[in-house]
Amino acid sequence: MLVVETIGKIRRAYFVDGRPIKAICRELGVSRKVVRKVIRSQATEFRYERETQPLPKIGARSAELDRLLARNESKAARERLTLIRLFEELRGLGYAGGYDAVRRYARRWSKERGTSTASAYVPLSFAPGEAYQFDWSHEVVLLSGTTVVVKVAHVRLCHSRMLFARAYPRETQEMVFDAHDRAFALFKGTCTRGIYDNMKTAVETIFVGKGRLYNRRFLQMCSHYLVDPVACTPASGWEKGQVENQVGLVRERFFTPRLRFKNLDELNAWLLDKCIAYAKAHRHPELADQTIWDVFEAERPKLVPYAGRFDGFHAVTASVSKTCLVRFDNNKCSVAASAVGRPVEVQAYADRIVIRQNGRIVAEHPRSFGRGDTVYDPWHYVPVLARNPAPYATVLPSKTGCCRPRSSGSGASLPASTMAIGRWS
Repeated sequence: MLVVETIGKIRRAYFVDGRPIKAICRELGVSRKVVRKVIRSQATEFRYERETQPLPKIGARSAELDRLLARNESKAARERLTLIRLFEELRGLGYAGGYDAVRRYARRWSKERGTSTASAYVPLSFAPGEAYQFDWSHEVVLLSGTTVVVKVAHVRLCHSRMLFARAYPRETQEMVFDAHDRAFALFKGTCTRGIYDNMKTAVETIFVGKGRLYNRRFLQMCSHYLVDPVACTPASGWEKGQVENQVGLVRERFFTPRLRFKNLDELNAWLLDKCIAYAKAHRHPELADQTIWDVFEAERPKLVPYAGRFDGFHAVTASVSKTCLVRFDNNKCSVAASAVGRPVEVQAYADRIVIRQNGRIVAEHPRSFGRGDTVYDPWHYVPVLARNPAPYATVLPSKTGCCRPRSSGSGASLPASTMAIGRWS
């Protein structure tokens, strides 16, 4: 096949320099047939395309390959086999040819069936107050000089494109509840429909089609806010494409370059300001004469009124040790001495834990996300000291929030389990 440089030399030698065909053939080392073809066709490029592709070995196995390709195409994107895997399956059926023949056949098969149109979508339109979308993303930030991967909850109103983002240390269910409440408090309402992926904190079982078995506590939250939850088809992110785009936008505009804050509270206050500032400064993609904030303000009256905070906790049952400690989430925390010997319910919120026994609160502590931490409240041990004060020292809360022992007249000290109090809430 002639390259374009050789074609250009032939054309310039003949039409510009006026050289004869014989001299051109001798100088460039091409045949007279080739030179005449270039001169007569006036073309600047020649391409060779094979009209028919011989498939001597794959021809007998084309039916099996068609079946494998069709079955593979019907699967979800993340479950589809690669062509190498299909080639290996075909070899197991007796195919003796090479991989290139299978690859060319699969490419032609896809082109004939127009599978490239699978990347085209029908644009979605949402009425005011109709739907919102929810998703998570992972971002890297510096908190107090330490590199931390935070989980960012994203909520987006589908009509106005109003966005909300808040960072959390985890993606647990109590974080989902807290993110919804803070977003709806900002919007001063919610939508009639919420669009989610199949996250484990919301969906327990996926059935055929849109059928889902939702988590009981998640359904309680949706009932509280009067939201009808809708789960996307697995591996079909375009069904909540707006919040998927928001993830990329927030990552590019807010988290690049890497953010530096003292703690999550400062980060989240900054994120809230950035979301509002972005909405006020950028035009709505469909209503170009208005900003996102303007459309959001017009949508607010159509939202379902904010129903107040949902009691969004994740509950587990735990036992109380004889040292008035309860183990939860790889940490320990103290409870009232009267709770020893009977099980308690630990209600974990996004920022605190509340421990109840028969409906009565026996302890409340700020949430700790470390490992091996022990959180004490010294007042939990006062009844124990009151019953037998003589052999022990008294424990008083210091100004710093820790516990300091004060010796009694006998000079005895507290047991190690009580003296180990390191933090007081």
